[in-house]
Amino acid sequence: MRYGFAIDQRTCIGCHACTVACKTEHEVPLGQFRTWVKYVDAGEFPNTTRSFGVMRCNHCTDAPCVKICPTGALFKRDDGIVDFDNERCIGCKSCMQACPYDAIYIDQDTHTAAKCNMCAHRVDNDMEPACVVVCPTHSIWVGDLDDPTSGIATLVSTQQTAVRSPEQNTGPNVFYLGADRAVLDPLVAPVADTYIWAEPDAHRRETAADLPGDRTTKARTTLNTAHPRPWGWRVTTYLWTKAVAAGALAVAGLAHILGIDLGWLGDYAAPAVAMAGAALTGVLLIWDLKRPERFLYIFLRSNWSSWLVWGAYALAAFGGVAALWVLAAFLGSAWGATVLAWAALVSGALVAGYTGFLFGQAEGRDLWQSPLLFWHLLVQAAMVGTGALLVVAPFAGLSDGAVGFLVRVFVLSTGLHLLMLLIEYSGRHASRQATLAAHIITRGRYARLFWLGAIVPAVVAAALAAPSWNGSAGAALLVAAGLLTQISLLAYETAFVRAGQDPPLS
Repeated sequence: MRYGFAIDQRTCIGCHACTVACKTEHEVPLGQFRTWVKYVDAGEFPNTTRSFGVMRCNHCTDAPCVKICPTGALFKRDDGIVDFDNERCIGCKSCMQACPYDAIYIDQDTHTAAKCNMCAHRVDNDMEPACVVVCPTHSIWVGDLDDPTSGIATLVSTQQTAVRSPEQNTGPNVFYLGADRAVLDPLVAPVADTYIWAEPDAHRRETAADLPGDRTTKARTTLNTAHPRPWGWRVTTYLWTKAVAAGALAVAGLAHILGIDLGWLGDYAAPAVAMAGAALTGVLLIWDLKRPERFLYIFLRSNWSSWLVWGAYALAAFGGVAALWVLAAFLGSAWGATVLAWAALVSGALVAGYTGFLFGQAEGRDLWQSPLLFWHLLVQAAMVGTGALLVVAPFAGLSDGAVGFLVRVFVLSTGLHLLMLLIEYSGRHASRQATLAAHIITRGRYARLFWLGAIVPAVVAAALAAPSWNGSAGAALLVAAGLLTQISLLAYETAFVRAGQDPPLS
C-alpha cells in the first residue's frame, strides 16, 4: 500500500481552497502552511502567463526526514503516509534540512515540526483529506498508488506526470499533471520585487539575485511562502567548538603515542580544552532546540538511523575520555595514558567527523553532500585544535621538539584545509543547487567573508607558524597563528552553513 497525491495543474484555478481547508482542519498558525499555492508569472506584459503549483509534503518512499529525525518524531506508516508525533519532537530542525521540498516547518504554537500528513486521521476513518474534499475542480487526487484499480493509479499510469526534485532519489509520491517547469523547479523562477498580495520574506529576496532564472521565459515567482534558514549562528559556532575540542585532545593523544612529551600542556591543558569545547558544543546544540527541555529524548528515544543521535553519544563518550585523561595524568598512570591516547584519537575523529554524515543526511542541502566533508572536518579539527594548543605552548616550557611537532601538525593541516577548499570550490559539483551555493560563497554575497575572513587568515597563520617548524621562533608568532586560525574557521563555517541553506527548495 502506498498512498499518494496527484495534482492536476491543468485544471487548478489557484483558488487556495486547499490551503484554507488544510489550515482549518489542522489549526495551522497564521503565516504557516502545510499546503500552499505557488504562483509563477512568465513573459512580459501584455504577453504574460500565470502558472500554479500546489506545494506540500511529498510522502517520499525513501523519506530523508524520517532517517534524520533523532527521536522518531517523524515516521512512515504502513500505508506510506509520512506522519509526525509532536510529543516526541525536540525541535532540532534537522528534518527541515533533510526535506528537499521545504515541506516542514516549526509550528509557532507547539515549537515542534509539522507538515502535511495527508489528514491521516481522516484517512483512518475512510475519509478523504480536507484539501481533496474542498477542491472545486477536482484537481487533487488521493489514493493507493499500488492499487491498479484506484483512480489515482489509473490517472498516473495513463497520463504524463512530473515530480519535484527527482534527482534527490527520495521517491516522491506527489505527482503533477501539466505543471509548468518553472513552478516545480525553484531555481528557474526567482522572486519578483514584490508578490501580488504580499512581500517576499527577507531570505528569498536576498537569494533572488543569485538564482540563474530562465532568460527566455523570464519566469518569476509572484506568490510563495516564507522559508527562513533553519540553522544559524549556533550551528556555525558548534562546528568550531567541537573541532577545537576534538583536535586538541586528538593531537595530544598522537603526541603521546609518538613519544613526544607535551608536559602539562598535554596532560591537563589539552583535555581541559576538550572538555570545555565539548561542554560548549552541548550547550549550543541544546540552545538551538525549539524544545530544549526535551533534549534527553535523544538518549531516551533514540532513532539509530539518525547521525544526530550517533553524534550525541560520540560527544558524551569524548567528554568521558577527556575526563579520564586528566585523572590518568593526575595518578601518573602510564598504561592508562596510552590507552586513553588511542581512545582520544578514535573519539576525537568521531566528534570531529560525524557532522559529515549528519550533513549527508540533510538531503535538501546539496552543498553539504560533498564526499570530502568528513575528511575535511578531520583536517579542520587538527588545524584549530593544534592552533588552540599553540596559543598556550609558549608558556608551557616545551622542548623545541615538542613545539616543532605542534607547528608541523598545524602547518600541514592548515595547508591541507586550504587545498581541500581549492578542490571543493574550483571543481564541478554534483547538482545545480550545490553549484549555486558554491558560487554564492566564492563570488556572491559571501565572497568577501570567504576570501578575507577564511582564506587570508589561514594563509597568514600558516606563514607565521612555519618559521617554528623545528621549534625555534617567537612566542608572539605562535599565539597570533593560533588565534588567526580560529577566526578563519569561524568565517568559513559561517559562509558554508548559510550558503548551503540559501538555494530555494520550493
